[in-house]
Amino acid sequence: MKVLTVCGTRPDTIKMAPIINELKKYPREVELIEVVTGQHKEMLDQVVKAFALTPMYNLNIMSSKQTLSSITAKILTGLEEIIQKHEPNVIIAQGDTSTTFAASLSAFYHKIPFAHIEAGLRTNNKYDPFPEEMNRRITSLLADVHFAPTEINRDNLLKEGVDPSSIFITGNTVIDALLYIAGQDYKFEDEKLNDFIKNKKIILLTTHRRENWGEPMRDICKAVKRIVKDFPEYGVVFPVHKNPIVREVVFPEFEGVENVYLTEPFDYVPFVHIQKESHLILTDSGGVQEEAPSLGVPVIVLRKTTERPEGVSAGNSKLVGTDPELIYKTVKELTENKEAYDKMSQTANPYGDGKSAEETIKVLFERYG
Repeated sequence: MKVLTVCGTRPDTIKMAPIINELKKYPREVELIEVVTGQHKEMLDQVVKAFALTPMYNLNIMSSKQTLSSITAKILTGLEEIIQKHEPNVIIAQGDTSTTFAASLSAFYHKIPFAHIEAGLRTNNKYDPFPEEMNRRITSLLADVHFAPTEINRDNLLKEGVDPSSIFITGNTVIDALLYIAGQDYKFEDEKLNDFIKNKKIILLTTHRRENWGEPMRDICKAVKRIVKDFPEYGVVFPVHKNPIVREVVFPEFEGVENVYLTEPFDYVPFVHIQKESHLILTDSGGVQEEAPSLGVPVIVLRKTTERPEGVSAGNSKLVGTDPELIYKTVKELTENKEAYDKMSQTANPYGDGKSAEETIKVLFERYG
């Protein structure tokens, strides 16, 4: 079975890594062609190293202030030659990135089956998140087999007319990856950060999504400044995304603010461990919403919508948007109400049990092996 895997950003590579490494357990049965697009170059390299991945091809598409059109065009062009050379039996990609959308379109152009990992997530708002919502919807139209993490994701696909026999509920591979890394001993290289963690209850903050650029991000910063002022026993660790649009807001907002530790984006391994050290997480990240419940950390989601409602329904996370008053009140409640905090932190993770990759490979062998 010739399998071509495609990933390009840190999140989709993290979630593809368990699939790729599970396929490597079958060297006699599988010819594996690993492709990375380099959509997020520096962040991608970190994950490739952490999971000992061995890409055969790197399209190196990343450029300064790249547009969505250029990303898609470069990936389509780059994949064409690789697909023609190897003629894979199936192409696999994960999630809702432009890399995944372009990979599914390329598979369609070459009439090769496409397997979609993490299928069926929806907000049902075309522009929120942008461009991810339409990336995953279009990918679902082109995919031949859909690996849905949860029943809700499966139901979303069925409502859109997807053949039930092509949908498989496997949990989310992010949990496979998380448990592998979280089980390792770790100490942060930054001694100042170690001291900060030792002396404060940590709130981890991550925000980078396009819909939060500008004024929404300023509102998030405003709420955080009020939190650290009113609750000095807490410290906020904020790995700031490298996008200049994010940094132009964040650095001026937090200049001279005590109890907020701004740092460069973490590699994947230290990021898992800073989550482990956290008391609360404020985030607009999709992956963090899935990971944190397995670490027993409540999540406050800084978005108006989420394609991961399972965590909200289960009680692992709260959807609050970017209103500074609502963010503040939610954090205040969880810092002052132990019962409310324990209820969120002790709820079982609805996204998986760490065996998603194994289940996914079984299906691939049945269909294409």
